[in-house]
Amino acid sequence: MSIIWTSNGPYVLSGYSSEADLERAIVQVKADLFGSNRIYLDVKRKIGKKGDQRNIPDGYLIDLNGRKPGLYVVENELASHDPLRHVAVQLLEFSLSFASERRRIKTILLDALNTEPISRKLCEEFAATRNYQNLDHMLEELVFDAPFAALVVIDEMSDKLQTVLAEKFRFGVEVLQISRYAHSNGDVMYQFEPFLAGLNEDLPIQPLNDNTQSRILDVGEFDTIVVPARSETFQETFLGENRWYQIRIHGTMRRQIKHIAVYQVSPISAITHVAPVSSIEPWKDTGKFVVNFSEPAKEIEPIKLVAKGRVKAPQSIRYTTLERLQSAKTLDDVW
Repeated sequence: MSIIWTSNGPYVLSGYSSEADLERAIVQVKADLFGSNRIYLDVKRKIGKKGDQRNIPDGYLIDLNGRKPGLYVVENELASHDPLRHVAVQLLEFSLSFASERRRIKTILLDALNTEPISRKLCEEFAATRNYQNLDHMLEELVFDAPFAALVVIDEMSDKLQTVLAEKFRFGVEVLQISRYAHSNGDVMYQFEPFLAGLNEDLPIQPLNDNTQSRILDVGEFDTIVVPARSETFQETFLGENRWYQIRIHGTMRRQIKHIAVYQVSPISAITHVAPVSSIEPWKDTGKFVVNFSEPAKEIEPIKLVAKGRVKAPQSIRYTTLERLQSAKTLDDVW
C-alpha cells in the first residue's frame, strides 16, 4: 500500500473506479498536468473509414508552444485493463485512422474549439502571431502536416509497457502517470509528472501575443541531448564504450536526436565532448534507453557553468540544438 503522509494525516493510494473516473480527474487537474499554452479537448468522436477499423480516441491535446502547433491523440487507460495489449492495439489503430481521416479530425477539433471560447481564442491568437491566415489555416497545417503523435494517460505505468511502446511504434508516444490518494475525511490529492517535464525548462514558454519569431524554439528543433557525468563513468562509458545508458528520453524526442553531449560535473563543470548518435534503444526492461554513438566523442572548447549564472548545473538529461552548442561560450548561452 502506497501512502503520502501529511501533517493532516495519511493519504492512501485510492485508484480509479473506471476510465470515466480517471478522465474526470484529468479534466480537474489539466492546467497543471499539461502546462501553459496547451489545450486538452475532452471530446470522443469516432474516426476511421466505413468498412475499416473505426476508433474513438479519448481526447486531443493541442500544443501551442513554439513556431508551429503540435497535436497529440490521447488514450486514457487503467492499468487493470491489460494496458500492454489494449494500449498497443489502440495506438496502432489510432495512427491508421488518423492517416485516412485527417479531414474529419480537423472538423472534430474545430467543433470542439467552438464549444470552448477561451481555447478557441488562444488558438486564434497563436494563428495571428505565427502568420497563419486564420484558425482554419492553422488547423489545416496541424492535422495534415504534423507527424502523428500519441499521449497515453494511465494510473500506473510499468517499465515493461514503457519499453513496448518505445520498441513497437515508429511514431512518438508520450506517457503520463497520474495517481490519486485519498484522506479519510474525503480530501484527495493527485501525484503526477507534468507533460514533457524536463523538456519544458529547455523550451521557454512564449507568450501567444509575442511574434518575435527569432526567440521562439520548437520542440521539433531539438536534435541534441546533454547528459551529466562523473569523471569515472565519463571515462569508462562515454569515451570507453562509445555509448551512454540507463537514461529516460521522451517518446516524441527519440527519433530526432542526432547528437549527445556530456556535461562533466564539478570540478570541471562544463560541457566538454559531443558525439553523433547512431541509435537509441530500450535498455533491457527498465523503461530507460541506451544511446549508441556512430563514432567516438570529440572534445570541444569547454562550455562552462557560470558561477551564480542563470543556468544551474544539469542534474539530469537536458535538450538543446547542436547549433546552440557550437555558438555557446557558457551554459547561459545554451539554455
